[in-house]
Formats: sequence, structure tokens, C-alpha cells
Amino acid sequence: MIRSGPRTLRLASRGSSLALVQARAVADMLGPFLDGREIAIEVVRTRGDARQDVSLMQLGEGVFVKAIEEELILGRADLAVHSLKDMPSTEASALTIGAVPRREDARDALVARDGLQFDDLPERAVLATGSPRRIAQLRALRPDLQFVGVRGNVDTRLRKLDNGDFDALVIAVAGLSRLGLERRITTTFAVDQCTPAVGQGALAIQCRRDDEELLSLLASVNDPGTNLEVRAERAFLAAIGGGCRVPVGALAAQIGDEIRMCAVVADEQGQQVQRADRTGAAADAEQLGRSVARDLEASMKRFTNRESARS
Repeated sequence: MIRSGPRTLRLASRGSSLALVQARAVADMLGPFLDGREIAIEVVRTRGDARQDVSLMQLGEGVFVKAIEEELILGRADLAVHSLKDMPSTEASALTIGAVPRREDARDALVARDGLQFDDLPERAVLATGSPRRIAQLRALRPDLQFVGVRGNVDTRLRKLDNGDFDALVIAVAGLSRLGLERRITTTFAVDQCTPAVGQGALAIQCRRDDEELLSLLASVNDPGTNLEVRAERAFLAAIGGGCRVPVGALAAQIGDEIRMCAVVADEQGQQVQRADRTGAAADAEQLGRSVARDLEASMKRFTNRESARS
């Protein structure tokens, strides 16, 4: 329990409905360990929230994270909650991920009007997603489909779907589940159909690296298995090049003393999709991530060169 310091801990979060649900969930997890202290959630507007007119690929890494990290570094917040998939592969040196709670379902989902499943979508149906990773993999499965970008909160995207702006929406299962909207899912994609983004479904609770008291508190809500899995995935991302323009994804799963990772790298057109699948010792989770990155490195370089030539 934390006993010293100010009465209230300041928790920084984005202001979307999903981000606030996640922040409140973390506050509730920490509640039993606070010894009477309180947590105040403070909304931070990030560049990714402000620039809804620009694709995430154009905005670059960390667009939903950097403004929140600045609040931590300047001491205006004590901890922050992020969707782990939004975090760059490397952190600011003054900060650390103090805990990763138990992960939600990491997979991607299709939400289609009229309750249609993916295989039943009509030819040339329009799918909405701003993720090149999703587009590349789903285009490989259904080259006939058309894709449009979409930004905004989950409820905004669902409203556009219901208004007929597109035929279906591709979105993370975890986000829908946390908002109580899992009933909207019409297809849940298998990992070998649409490998998730690194860290998808997991939350990262971040704080200052030198705040030993708070780190001790956060250890109370850390899930060791999830933490191990995302460390492997983030090691993969760092090794393969977290800021590269080529779509990549990875998902690790601990099974006893072993950990298995499935990963993907693709060209943006979905014409070339390369996958890797490796199992290693759980104690060497980060090394496994780096090994999988080496498995896909040649493909990544080939796709990167091809995309650079098109620019």
C-alpha cells in the first residue's frame, strides 16, 4: 500500500469513451491497494485526437502517447493508461511501463451491416479501417474488397457504419468488449487470417522510472503472463523496425514454460504476406521476439524498398 505523498494520484488518459473506460478500469483495479487515497483521471488531448483529418501512418509513431508522456515527465501526472498497441517500441528514458494488466481478446473483428460474416460480404463491399496491417491481410483473403480510411471514437465509427457510409468496419475485439458492444461483432478473425497489432488487447500503465513507491503499487495489478507476452511482441517490433512503413503484426501466447509467437509482414497491397511462427522458452521471451523478426527481416526489407520506390 502507498501511505506517503499527496492524497490524490493523477492518472492521465485520452478523452475518448474507450480510453476513459480503460482508465476507470485501472483505477478500480488499484483501488484496494490505495490505503484510502484516491485517483483523479485527467484528460489529455493528443496529436492523434486533434488531427482526425490525417491518417495515422502520416502522423507517425506515438501520436496517442507523446502528449500524455509529457505530462508524466513534467510531473503534472503520476501515472497514465495507454492502449499498449499505441505505444512506440521504445519509451522515453524517464518513463517505464510499470504494469500490464490481464489482456483482453487480442483479435480483430468485423462488424457488418445486416449481420453478414466476412465470407458472405458481397463482391466489392467497402470495409472501413485506417490500419494498413488489417488492409494488407484482409485484401490477401478477399482481393475484391474495397477499403476506406476511418478515424474517430468507436461509437463514431459504428454510427457511420449504421448510416451506410460503408458496408463493414474492422475493429479490435477488445475495444468493443470493453464498451459492452461485443454483440455487434459478426466475424472474429483467426490470428492466421489477420494477425493483430503488437500489444493489441493489452493496457500499459506507465509512470516515472524513479517513482519506486508507485512502481511497487502497480506491481499489484500486473499480470505476469500478459507482461511476458507483450515484452516478446515489443522486442519483435523494435527489432523489425517499429517505425517502418510496412504493415507488421505479432501475437505471443504463453503456454506453460514456453511462449509461441505468430507474426506477419506484408506489402500494403496485400499481394505479398509473409508469416512466421516460432516457439521458445518463456524465460527467453524477448529473444524469441528478436528471432521472429530475423525470420521476417528479408521480406520486410524487400517490401520497404518497394514502397520507397513508389514514393
